[in-house]
Amino acid sequence: MDSRHEPELIRSYDRVAEEYAAQLAGELAHKPFDREWLDRFAERLRGRGPVCDVGCGPGHVAGYLHAQGVDVIGVDLSPGMVEVAQRLHPEIMFRTGDMMALDVADGAWTGIVAFYAIVHLQPVKVTPVLRELRRVLQPEGLLFLAFHAGSGVVHRDELFGQPVQLDFRLFEQRDIEAALVTAGFEILESAVRPPYPDVEYPSHRAYIFAQVR
Repeated sequence: MDSRHEPELIRSYDRVAEEYAAQLAGELAHKPFDREWLDRFAERLRGRGPVCDVGCGPGHVAGYLHAQGVDVIGVDLSPGMVEVAQRLHPEIMFRTGDMMALDVADGAWTGIVAFYAIVHLQPVKVTPVLRELRRVLQPEGLLFLAFHAGSGVVHRDELFGQPVQLDFRLFEQRDIEAALVTAGFEILESAVRPPYPDVEYPSHRAYIFAQVR
């Protein structure tokens, strides 16, 4: 993703926001691996300060963390997604924002969860975005990153019955780990799991805990 493609990205997600939530807002119930990692993320950050769900979509990850006692907010590029997330989770504050230039002070958050937030980034944009995430994290702040593992790009011009223009990029785990180190993080833990059949798109999923150095 670059500035030329951002308007269409926003329009695409605005169009599908309602159906996206209807289809995926309950997906964590079918993903025990994801829940286990989110539980451990919550245990580390509960009571330590604000955590942001970057690229929050309809807010289901933020909602899960809130239920675990985490002080969480949500940020998404799509106003339509933010509107849906706020309606579904009125107890959480959601707002529009761009992870390439977050409108918050240095060290504002103690943690960031970013589930598939990087999937539309061109590879050259990954390290700059990770540097921006590091900027807004407190010293020793924790980043939980999840993404589609592998290589290549999946293009969609239709999603949930709506016309879209979306490129979903897969990343090799080692490349994201290297970008995290370059951006100033220490890798604490990483893993890859196979897809859950009949639950999600059939790609392997990578998960990384990384801490600000």
